[in-house]
Amino acid sequence: MNAPAPGSTSSSRDHFARLGPALLWPTVAVAALWLVAAIQSLTGINYVWLGVFPRTLSGLPGVVTAPLIHESWGHLLSNTAPLLGLGIIAMYGFPRATRHAVPLIWLLSGLGVWLFGRESFHIGISGLTHGLMFYVVLMGFLRRDALSIALALIVFLLFGGMTSGIIPTEPAISFEYHLFGAIAGVLAAVGMRRMDPMPARVRRSYEETEGEDRSGPDDDAPISPETESPEVDQDPRRND
Repeated sequence: MNAPAPGSTSSSRDHFARLGPALLWPTVAVAALWLVAAIQSLTGINYVWLGVFPRTLSGLPGVVTAPLIHESWGHLLSNTAPLLGLGIIAMYGFPRATRHAVPLIWLLSGLGVWLFGRESFHIGISGLTHGLMFYVVLMGFLRRDALSIALALIVFLLFGGMTSGIIPTEPAISFEYHLFGAIAGVLAAVGMRRMDPMPARVRRSYEETEGEDRSGPDDDAPISPETESPEVDQDPRRND
């Protein structure tokens, strides 16, 4: 029976160590949003006043609370799949960086809306989802390892249509939250691209000997005619 490669066991452990939190935390976040929406529906209270209202002191706390509030079940449903999918991918690919990127995107997107947004209440988690989309895609370009590139391509294929959300389309949609979320995601990727260690590079057999001293201890010594062997030039260590 062939023994497993030395790195295969540690690679499997790393995979499962990443997968658990990657599945857990986005699921908890989505559950929290649905719980808030359920409370809002059961109490009949409109919590839109917890959103960001630009350039007012009363609207500044919305930087923290606005992503938790959604206008309707349809609004929440449209944000659920992107938050779950992008959250899992980001947490799996970049667990350390994502723990810092999420609060950064959350706060910076809200501050951008508060400073430059239209005078209206801005609510919803879409600032974070747009930030995560740009964050993962840019991570792939900056890190350039196989995993990061693969995740960036998956995100672009599944959620690339979200890029159109950063430009004004409908008056009722806060493109400002999308835009500043995207900017925050780019800043997070640039600042945190080295926070997670790069995957170990698998070396091929021909690379393992590259650059090594291939000469034996006596290779530089002169060979006397008596001891010269016709097999010397057939030494497989040589590249001549």
